[in-house]
Amino acid sequence: MTNIYVVVGPTGVGKTTLSLALAKHFDAEVINADSMQIYKELNIGTAKITKGEMKKIPHHLLSIKSVKDSYSVYEYQKDCREEMGKISKKKKNIVIVGGTGLYIKAALYNYIFQEEKKKNYDDLTDKEVIEEIKKYGNLPNIDLKNRRRLCRYLEKLENNTFSDIKKNERMYDFKIIGLTANRDDLYKRIDLRVDKMIEEGLLVEVKKLYDDKIDTIPIRTAIGYKELYDFYDEKIDYQKAIELIKRNSRRYAKRQYTFFKNQFDDIKWFDVNYYNFDNTCKEVINYLKGE
Repeated sequence: MTNIYVVVGPTGVGKTTLSLALAKHFDAEVINADSMQIYKELNIGTAKITKGEMKKIPHHLLSIKSVKDSYSVYEYQKDCREEMGKISKKKKNIVIVGGTGLYIKAALYNYIFQEEKKKNYDDLTDKEVIEEIKKYGNLPNIDLKNRRRLCRYLEKLENNTFSDIKKNERMYDFKIIGLTANRDDLYKRIDLRVDKMIEEGLLVEVKKLYDDKIDTIPIRTAIGYKELYDFYDEKIDYQKAIELIKRNSRRYAKRQYTFFKNQFDDIKWFDVNYYNFDNTCKEVINYLKGE
C-alpha cells in the first residue's frame, strides 16, 4: 500500500529539507506543489531544489513548463494525480511538498473544475474586458493597457471557476505535516535567503528573462522576478527592489499560514528546530510511524 505524506508551510521554513528526509526514510518519490517551481526558467528565485540536492530521489512536476506557457491549477490537478498513480504502481510511497495550498487542495480533495477552454474576446473592447474581470473581484496588479494580458487573465478567471467544490472531501488517504517557526526567526531566515539568492546569481537569471523580453503572468507574479523587472524598467532602484523582495516574501509567508490554517483542518504542526533540524525530521518520522 502506498502512503502519501504532504509537507506544507510558509516559504523558507524548511519544507525541502524535510521532504528529502521523509523520502529517504520511507522509500518515497517527491511531487512538487509549488506553483512557481513548475517553470523551468525560474530556479534561483523560487529556491528550486538542484539535481545534486535531490540525492538521486526522483522528483516530479519540477521545471515542466516554460514561463511562456500557461499552466493552471486545473492542469496541476490532473498532472499530480497522474504522477501519484505512476508512483503507486511502482509500490513506492509519495511525498508531496510545496507552499501552494490551492494546488494541494485541488489534487487531494474533491475539487471539480470546469474544463479549460480557449476563449476569444475579439468582440469585446478593452473597457468591456476590464468590466468582465471586475465581476470576479478587484482588478489584478497588471498593466490595464496591455490587452493580451488582460484577456489572458479573464480567460484564467473563467476557466478556473469551480463548478463543484466539496473542499473537505478527501480523494486519497494521506497525512499532512505542517512546519512552523517563531515569526521573527522565520522572517530573518527569509531575509537571509534573499541575500543568498542574490549571491547565487538571481540578478543574472532575471536579466536574461528581461533581455529576452519575456513578460508573462508567471514573471509578473513571482516574487523576486516582478521586483527586479521593475528595477530593470528603472521604476525603482536596486536597494528598493531587494527591500521589496524581502517584504513581499514575508507577506507571502503570512498569507500561506492563513491559507493552510483556514483551509486544512487536519494538519499536524511541528515547530522547527533550526539549531538541530535533524531532530525536527526525527520527530516527524516518529509521528508518521505512529511512535
